Amino acid sequence: MQGLLLALAAYTIWGCFPLFFNLLSQVPSFEVLVHRIIWSFVATTIVILMLRRLSTLTTLLRDKRALGWLMLSSLLIATNWLIFIWAVSQQRVLESSLGYFMTPLVSLFLGRIILKESMHPLQAIAGALAAVAVLLELIMLGKLPWISLTLALSFGFYGLVRKQQPVDSLNGLTVETLLILPLALGWILWQLQTGRSMAFFSGNTLSTSLMIMSGIVTAVPLLLFAAAAKRLDLSVVGFIMYLNPTLQFLIAVFIFNESYPPQRLITFILIWIAMGFFLYGLWQSRKSTKMRDISEGKI
Repeated sequence: MQGLLLALAAYTIWGCFPLFFNLLSQVPSFEVLVHRIIWSFVATTIVILMLRRLSTLTTLLRDKRALGWLMLSSLLIATNWLIFIWAVSQQRVLESSLGYFMTPLVSLFLGRIILKESMHPLQAIAGALAAVAVLLELIMLGKLPWISLTLALSFGFYGLVRKQQPVDSLNGLTVETLLILPLALGWILWQLQTGRSMAFFSGNTLSTSLMIMSGIVTAVPLLLFAAAAKRLDLSVVGFIMYLNPTLQFLIAVFIFNESYPPQRLITFILIWIAMGFFLYGLWQSRKSTKMRDISEGKI
C-alpha cells in the first residue's frame, strides 16, 4: 500500500507540471530550462548529502563509460524538458500529453528493434495502432504532431540510453545535470556580458522563486518514484504511469481550455485503445513469466 501511495504521489506531481510551468510562461523557455538544470542539480546534491550517499556519487563520477552514456542521456532529457516547457508556455499541453501517452509505445519499439527484447502480440498491436494514429494525424491535419513525437522520442531514447548504463535515479539525475551545468552557467554569463535582460535578475520575486523551485519539483517526484519502484510490481508501475498524461490532458481541456481540431480526438482515441492493449499485454507477459517461474520452482 505504501508503494502504491508513493507512485500515485510521484505521477500526480508529474501530471500537474503544466500548472507549475504555466506560471513561468512569460519567461523565455530556454531561461526556464537553464534554471531547471541548475536548481535540479542543487536539489539532488543536497538530498545526496542528507542521505549520506556521496561515496556512490563519487564512484559514479570516476566511471568514464558511465559518464559517456550519462552525457548523452543529459542531452536527451534537456531536450525533453525544453520542448515540454515551451509547449506549456504556448498553451499546447494537449500535444505534450499525447507525447507522454505515446512514450511507452516508443520505448516498446526501441526495446524490440535495438535490444531485441521479446514483445507480447498484444503489445505489437498497441504499437501498430500508435503508428496508425500518427499517420492519420498527418493525413487529417496535414502535419506531424512534432511536439508529441519529440517528447515521446526524446524520452524513449533517454530510457534506452539509461538502460545501457543502469544508474539509480537520484545519482543519475545529479550527474546528468552536473554534466550540462557548464552549458547552463555559460549561457547565463553570455547573457550578462551581452547585456541581455533575464527574468531571474529582473527583480521579479515570483519568477525568481519559481525558477529556484523548479529544481525541487523536479527532484521530489523522482525520489517518490524511486521509493515506489522498490516496493511495487512492474505491471502496477506501468499502469499508474498513465496518470501523468491523463492529468495533463484534463488540465489542458478543463483548466487551460485549450482548443484542438476535432480530428485530434481520433488520434487520442486510437492511442488510448493502444494503451489498453499495451497494459493488458504487459500484464499477460508478467503473468506468464510468474507461472513459468512457479513451474520451474523459482518461486
